[in-house]
Amino acid sequence: MVMVMPPYHGATVRVRESAIHEFYRAVSDAISIPIMIQDAPVAGTPMSAAFLAGMARELANICYFKIEVPQAAAKLRELIAIGGEAIEGPWDGEEAITLMADLDAGATGAMTGGGYPDGIRQITDPYFAGRRDEAATAYERWLPLINYENRQCGLIACKELMKEGGVIKHETVRLPLQPLHPAVRAGLIEIASRLGPLVLRWGK
Repeated sequence: MVMVMPPYHGATVRVRESAIHEFYRAVSDAISIPIMIQDAPVAGTPMSAAFLAGMARELANICYFKIEVPQAAAKLRELIAIGGEAIEGPWDGEEAITLMADLDAGATGAMTGGGYPDGIRQITDPYFAGRRDEAATAYERWLPLINYENRQCGLIACKELMKEGGVIKHETVRLPLQPLHPAVRAGLIEIASRLGPLVLRWGK
C-alpha cells in the first residue's frame, strides 16, 4: 500500500477536483498496489465524501482512506454510505484522537502515531469482536496519552517514546520540526509510563 496526500501548493492555492482526480489517476495507473488517500487538514485541499467515493469507484487502486479532518466520523459515515463496496478501508487517523467515534461511524482500521500500537489494539480488538463497552473503557484509559500526543507533541511523540525505550539512539526529526521542550517530553513519558506500552521496554 502507498499513502498519498492530494496535491497542494500553499494556503491560498487550491487545486480543482478535476486536477486532483487526474493526479490520483496517474498514481493508480503507475502502480499495482492499493492506494490510501490521506485526507488531512495540512494539505488545505478539501475533498468531499462524494468526490472521494467517486474516485474509489472509478480508479482501480483507490480503496483506502485515512480521514483526519474535523468531524471525521461524519465524513467516514457519508463516505461509506456513498461508496459502498468500493470503500475497502475507511480508516481513522490523527493519533486516534477521534477513534471511538470513527469506529462507530464504520472505520475498519486506524493509522495512528505508531508509538503504542499495543495500546490501540486494546481498543480496536474488542471493538471488532463486538465488545464495545470493553473498547470504550480501554479508550478512556489510553485517551490521556492519545490526547497528549495529538495536542502537545505531534509527529515527534513516537520517536521520543522509542528513544526512551531504547529502540533508537536519537529522536532527531526532519526540519522544520523542532525537538520537544524538555518539560513536554517529561509529560509524555510520565503519562506513557502509567500505561506501560511495549515501546518503553522493547529495547531494554
